[in-house]
This record gives sequence, structure tokens and C-alpha cells, in this order.
Amino acid sequence: MAATAKILLLGSGELGREFVISAKRLGAHVVACDAYAGAPAMQVADEAEVFPMLDGAALSAAIERHKPDFIVPEVEAIRTEVLKEYEDRGFNVVPSARATIMTMNRDRIREVAATELGLPTSKYLYAETLEEMRAAVARIGIPCVVKPVMSSSGKGQSTVRGEDAVDAAWHYAVQGMRGDRQRVIVEGFIPFDYEITLLTIRTRDGVVFCAPIGHRQERGDYQESWQPAAMSEAAVTEAQRQAKAVVDNLGGYGLFGVEFFVMGDQVIFSELSPRPHDTGMVTLISQNLTEFDLHARAILGLPIPAITQHGPSASAVILADRESADFSVAGLVEALLPSTPGVEVDVRIFNKPTTRPYRRMGVALALARDSDTDTARAAARAAAAKVTLTYRD
Repeated sequence: MAATAKILLLGSGELGREFVISAKRLGAHVVACDAYAGAPAMQVADEAEVFPMLDGAALSAAIERHKPDFIVPEVEAIRTEVLKEYEDRGFNVVPSARATIMTMNRDRIREVAATELGLPTSKYLYAETLEEMRAAVARIGIPCVVKPVMSSSGKGQSTVRGEDAVDAAWHYAVQGMRGDRQRVIVEGFIPFDYEITLLTIRTRDGVVFCAPIGHRQERGDYQESWQPAAMSEAAVTEAQRQAKAVVDNLGGYGLFGVEFFVMGDQVIFSELSPRPHDTGMVTLISQNLTEFDLHARAILGLPIPAITQHGPSASAVILADRESADFSVAGLVEALLPSTPGVEVDVRIFNKPTTRPYRRMGVALALARDSDTDTARAAARAAAAKVTLTYRD
């Protein structure tokens, strides 16, 4: 039986793994690519390729070898000019080569949002040296947030709360950078009430949205998320307006994770990822269709029915605390026994071959059908805390 489509997946982490499962359920043939062997998505894909995503020659060779129907990036750091070249030759880059170029670097997507579309954003300046960053901080003011223009999962991001923290923020950002651009964005601090991710799906039939997802970060990386986030109707409407404007500008089909800061009814654009979002892992338990199902359907041009919520839900990450290549996972029995009556829990282990401090190794999920998101959050955190890593080296 022929596959419905051949997909070349660029990046094979935990988000890619769930996407492969969704795409395989729809009959796709998936070739999973990453810089190391045995990555999570490779374990469930049809084929695997090992090469750095920033190696343009290796990326071109993989495309030529497999001739995929869809090229689906799962990571930011990719040789995007190669994707543009192949899109010009008739290959389908998801959601579009322009989207991968614009979102690979925070400065480009910020210019699209703020300059082209006139969306509200924080004050911001760019810097390519420590001296430039010192000047940018002086103009933006303290407190401010410093981020590499290219990174993932919040790596290299920090908040500067005093003059003595400026140099350390620069060095931390440089350490967390991906790709080959040494550049940071300095953003004015916004005293937001909360921040959300609005999963926005651009399909051939129009743009649809999931319920907003609240999330909490540490070290610039997501620690827990919950759905639905409590928002006023006016704030939801404004977030949807801004998200649609951005994804329509970028073009193509697929799921986008659009992040906003919210203050009352005021919504401020923050960032965008043209792919499933880590905070969206809560949809593994919260919705009739996960974000990965939605991404696959939008890419393949398949119908998307009404997106329905099962009830207040939450996710909480399971982190490693040291480097190891020889470890085991324990505590699943305890984690899968709900600590709160009436709350359903689940656990996903990502099967990454190595650990390192703060590396995400799994996620705990909770659904509180007859309660609220606070109950679901507590249950997800409790389940995550029961999963332990035992190191043997």
C-alpha cells in the first residue's frame, strides 16, 4: 500500500516524535532527521537520517535522496536558504520557506509583527556585541529581558534586574545561541498578568484556533502549561486577530504556536513558532485532536472537525539533573495513580538516549473533567515529581 505522503522531518525531538505518530496514523511515510542517532522521533519513523540541520550540503543531499512530498521543520536552526531553494524548485516546505526564514530569528519575526503588521510588542533593540548590548540596555531601561535572536526552549534567555547583571546576561545569551548569528534582542520588561500560547492552525479552509494555553517558565523554558487559560472574551478575540494576521502574512498550512503577554484585555505579541509548541503538549490530554494531529491534518489537506475540550487540563515537565548516558526511569506506577480523586493522569517518556541538567525527559499530564485548571496543575506536578531518573554512571 502506498503512503499518503512522504514527509522529511527536520528535527526529531519529543515534539517531532508525537508528530510522527500523528502522521503515521494518517498513512504518511516519515523520514526523521537529526544531528544524533536514536532521537525520539527516529524511534517511531520509517527511516532516519543523521546530520546537522545547519549543514546545507547534507540537507540538500537528504532532500535529493528522498524527494519528499513535504519538508517539515521541527527545529529553528536550519539552513533556511536551502529550504527556499527547494521550495522554488517545487518542493512543499511547511508551512513555507518564508515562515522558516522569518521565525528562525527573533529579529525577523519581530519586524514582521511590529513593522509590517503594526501589532503591539514590547520596546526592543538589537545588539551584536557586549558594548552594543550595554548601550541597548541603557536605552530600553532596567528591568529588561535579553534573548538570543536564535535559540529554542528559552535557552539563553534572562531578565536583567540590575546594572551588575548586564554582562552576565550577554554571556548567557551567547552560550544559549543556536546557529551562526551572534545577536541578541533586548526587550523592555512588560508587567504582564500572564502569558499564553494560542495554537493557531492555518488550513486550506481558513484559520482555526485552540483554546488559549497558560504556561509558567523557569530559566526561559516551559515548566508547566494548562488549558484553557482564563481570559476575557475581549482578550481572546484580540489574540485571535493578531495571530491570524501573522500566520496569514507568513503563509502556508500547518499549526503555529503564537505567544502573547496579557494585561487585562490588552494583548501584546511576543513570539511565534511555525510548528507544534512545547506548551501545547497539554493537548495530549485536553482535546479531541492534539496539536500534532492538527499539524498533520493541516499539512496533508485533511478536514479538521470542531476542536473540543475534554475539560481543564495541565502538563508538567520531567527534568534530568545531570549528564548521563546510562540511566533508567522509575516511579511510573506511582505517577500513574492519580493523587486527586476524579482526575485522570498520564505520562509520556521521551526516550532520549542521554541526559543533561534541565533536559526535558518526559511530561506528566492531568485532566480534571469536573474541576478546574488549578486542580489539574497540582495533579500534573504531583505525577511529574513521582517519576525519577536513576543514573548508573
